[in-house]
Amino acid sequence: MEDFAKSLTFEVKKEIADRYFGFRKIIEEDSDLYQREIIDTALMLENKIGFDLLRIYALLQDDELIEEFYTLTSLGEVLFFDSYVSHSPTIRKRLFEGQPVRGFFRKSRFRNMFFDVYASLYDHVHDYRRQLASLVEDHDVIEEEIRLFYQKNDISGIMLFLRNLEGDASTSGSMSGTITTGGAISIEKKMRLHAPQPVEKFLPVLKEIPEASSIKRELTALVRKAYKNQGNFDLKEL
Repeated sequence: MEDFAKSLTFEVKKEIADRYFGFRKIIEEDSDLYQREIIDTALMLENKIGFDLLRIYALLQDDELIEEFYTLTSLGEVLFFDSYVSHSPTIRKRLFEGQPVRGFFRKSRFRNMFFDVYASLYDHVHDYRRQLASLVEDHDVIEEEIRLFYQKNDISGIMLFLRNLEGDASTSGSMSGTITTGGAISIEKKMRLHAPQPVEKFLPVLKEIPEASSIKRELTALVRKAYKNQGNFDLKEL
């Protein structure tokens, strides 16, 4: 009979542990995946949106025109801006190296390049915002998983129950109660699951920029002013 009781106790402990650590592992894996996706999204921001913006800065050059661009697009805070980068001939050459150049005349090539870069920026901002929205949903799911985890897994109650199984508790068979020692409470604090930081803590929230066709007149006027400041600059020669 004693062997049966020990076997039953072992099976109960194993089932509780499998359930507890199984659910916990799922949450930890979801949190790790969430943080890896934040890193991937940060790289998207830098390598795609950042590259598009640097090319736009290199075309507009003038700080006032860049500010006007942000006002027209309502993109939000100015990102990746460095006055030296936008004015350096060497960096400018590298930014446009290998980029398709369309147009018969220097002015048309300049205008077409700007609108091509703008179209690329529009697509990348759209993709970035979609990824950001997905990360917000993932974070909400993790928070809900943690809430349900602690709703269904009271570690203090679990440890009291296990102690009762072995006959060490003063109140037999109870799933709840106050543990007289601080051991379970200390373990609970150490093992406490915390949701990762929301994505807004790591990445900027960009607004959707308008399609070029909806502000074409304003963008064309902006490009016209930028072109007047270019001197003999010709994209075809890069």
